[in-house]
Amino acid sequence: MKMRRCRSCMEYTLRDVCPRCGGSTGVVYPPKFSPEDRYGEYRRRLKREVLLEK
Repeated sequence: MKMRRCRSCMEYTLRDVCPRCGGSTGVVYPPKFSPEDRYGEYRRRLKREVLLEK
Protein backbone atom coordinates (compact mmCIF):
# COMPACT_ATOMS: atom_id res chain seq x y z
CA MET A 1 0.00 0.00 0.00
CA LYS A 2 1.40 3.37 -1.00
CA MET A 3 0.07 6.84 -0.32
CA ARG A 4 -1.51 8.50 -3.35
CA ARG A 5 -2.85 12.02 -4.00
CA CYS A 6 -5.72 13.14 -6.19
CA ARG A 7 -4.57 15.29 -9.09
CA SER A 8 -7.63 17.53 -9.07
CA CYS A 9 -8.57 18.10 -5.39
CA MET A 10 -5.19 17.19 -3.78
CA GLU A 11 -6.85 14.77 -1.31
CA TYR A 12 -4.60 11.98 0.05
CA THR A 13 -5.81 8.38 -0.22
CA LEU A 14 -4.65 4.80 -0.72
CA ARG A 15 -7.06 4.17 -3.61
CA ASP A 16 -6.54 4.50 -7.37
CA VAL A 17 -9.63 6.72 -7.66
CA CYS A 18 -10.29 9.66 -5.34
CA PRO A 19 -13.19 8.93 -2.96
CA ARG A 20 -13.96 12.64 -2.68
CA CYS A 21 -14.22 13.78 -6.31
CA GLY A 22 -13.70 10.61 -8.39
CA GLY A 23 -10.50 11.93 -10.03
CA SER A 24 -7.40 9.93 -10.80
CA THR A 25 -4.64 9.65 -8.20
CA GLY A 26 -0.87 9.57 -8.52
CA VAL A 27 2.05 8.56 -6.34
CA VAL A 28 3.32 11.19 -3.92
CA TYR A 29 6.96 10.19 -3.54
CA PRO A 30 9.77 10.87 -6.07
CA PRO A 31 11.39 8.01 -8.00
CA LYS A 32 14.42 6.26 -6.50
CA PHE A 33 17.81 7.77 -7.25
CA SER A 34 20.02 5.78 -9.58
CA PRO A 35 23.49 6.75 -10.84
CA GLU A 36 22.65 4.99 -14.12
CA ASP A 37 19.55 7.16 -14.69
CA ARG A 38 18.88 6.80 -18.41
CA TYR A 39 16.39 9.68 -18.58
CA GLY A 40 18.07 12.14 -16.19
CA GLU A 41 19.48 14.26 -19.00
CA TYR A 42 16.04 14.67 -20.61
CA ARG A 43 14.36 15.43 -17.28
CA ARG A 44 16.92 18.15 -16.46
CA ARG A 45 16.61 19.63 -19.96
CA LEU A 46 12.81 19.79 -19.63
CA LYS A 47 13.12 21.41 -16.21
CA ARG A 48 15.46 24.09 -17.63
CA GLU A 49 13.09 24.81 -20.54
CA VAL A 50 10.11 25.17 -18.21
CA LEU A 51 12.04 27.57 -15.96
CA LEU A 52 13.09 29.68 -18.95
CA GLU A 53 9.46 30.01 -20.13
CA LYS A 54 8.35 31.58 -16.84
